[in-house]
Amino acid sequence: MSPSGERVTSVIRRFVQQSLAEVKSQAVLIEKLRHQLAGHRAHRFGASSETADQLQLALEMSEIAIAAMTARLHLPENAPADKPKRKPIPDHIPRLEVGLIPANTACTNCGGKLRRLGEDVTEELECVPGRFIVNRIVRPRMACSGCDCFTQAPLPSRPIERGRPGPGLLAHVLVNKYADHLPLYRQSQIFDRDGLDIDRSTLADWVGKSTALLAPLADAIGRHVLAGQAIFADDTPVAMLAPGTGKTQTARLWAYSRDERPWGSAIPPASWYRFSSDRRGEHPKDHLSEYSGWMHADGYAGFEDLYRHGAIREVACMAHVRRKFVDVHKAQGSAIADEAIRRIAGLYAVEKVARALPPDKRVEIRQVEGKPVFNGLEVWLNAQLPRISGKSPLAGAILHALSRMARMRPYLDHGILEINNNTAERAMRPIALGRKNYLFVGSQTGGKSAAIAYTLIETAKLNSVDPQEWLADTLARIPDYKITRVDDLLPWNKTR
Repeated sequence: MSPSGERVTSVIRRFVQQSLAEVKSQAVLIEKLRHQLAGHRAHRFGASSETADQLQLALEMSEIAIAAMTARLHLPENAPADKPKRKPIPDHIPRLEVGLIPANTACTNCGGKLRRLGEDVTEELECVPGRFIVNRIVRPRMACSGCDCFTQAPLPSRPIERGRPGPGLLAHVLVNKYADHLPLYRQSQIFDRDGLDIDRSTLADWVGKSTALLAPLADAIGRHVLAGQAIFADDTPVAMLAPGTGKTQTARLWAYSRDERPWGSAIPPASWYRFSSDRRGEHPKDHLSEYSGWMHADGYAGFEDLYRHGAIREVACMAHVRRKFVDVHKAQGSAIADEAIRRIAGLYAVEKVARALPPDKRVEIRQVEGKPVFNGLEVWLNAQLPRISGKSPLAGAILHALSRMARMRPYLDHGILEINNNTAERAMRPIALGRKNYLFVGSQTGGKSAAIAYTLIETAKLNSVDPQEWLADTLARIPDYKITRVDDLLPWNKTR
């Protein structure tokens, strides 16, 4: 190609890149304005119970989504001209000075002695348990006395480039929000009591960018979960703003867990969360496209397509069966329901004996002690149906139990399986608690950020690792970590 042709190509390439960046920036702005408008509408026209606090929550979730999108698309953060200047960190916050001296004591250019010309100071707001500190990172500017060659220690990589928060503060905000269910506007109020003016929108920006940075770690946990011989699956509804309507729609958070401790395995337990805008069966099909093995689950019809192909085999949940009989007994005091509960308790008594034993021992105990009880329960349930009204709640409980017996039976023959799906239900508990403290996720991007945070925090807790300490360490290391070695940062490796 001629020089003139190369110049034209270069100009066109730059124009395309600039246009793409402009389109992306406009898309982010539109998304932000849409969610802010929806939040204002909900506040203005909603029920009287929707207070200013709820409006804060609506804006909080949309701002997290925008921050995550900005980080993932690597968009330039061009601040508007009228954006207020960043306020200095108050003087009353203690300072911890960290000096960074160049590694070489002599000039790399001529070998001459270095002399100090001045220094650059970067202040980083950090949080340690119970108090805030400011890391004053001092980097002397050095010049060679022989040739005036300039040198200075590089500024360490930070979780948020050109950002103020240290990794410990970011971890503190994440754990407060997703483990302790403390919305960001309330965290902002707490910081204000310490004399720190950190706006909710700033905290949302930190959460979105932190979860985007940590996404490869959540993906690694997902691969670990899907490598198991048996997993546990469940989902729960979360409200999401419907674009352009100012209303909410029902989205889902899915949990896939691996926990082999009940049969004595040393493989670390983990929970992997995924977000979707609805409950269609295509979502678990996509999540589990690489999985082959057993899956403990409820009777959700959307899973049926997974079982048809044979790679994934279902294990039904006895806890779901028992729960229906408990409901009937509480409402009616039914003697039949009470007897069903008693028989199911016999199966759980066998499981208590088999817990933590190797798979072959568990099968042996279940075949000798559990299988007769299981078979007896099935025969007894069939015998009760002719005695009661087919339209009664008790008949519904019995029919549900009989429809699930064949899919529960595999646990008797396989020591790696469980009698119920309680592992996945426990993974759903933090989300149920969190729903009481926030209205909804602002968008799909905000939902995905929440799924990443839950994956990291709940997996750390499963492995008896302090999530805040581990996240602080991980956020400090991950900016410079090779993506091929991300498994080294997983929470169970911290304890080894």
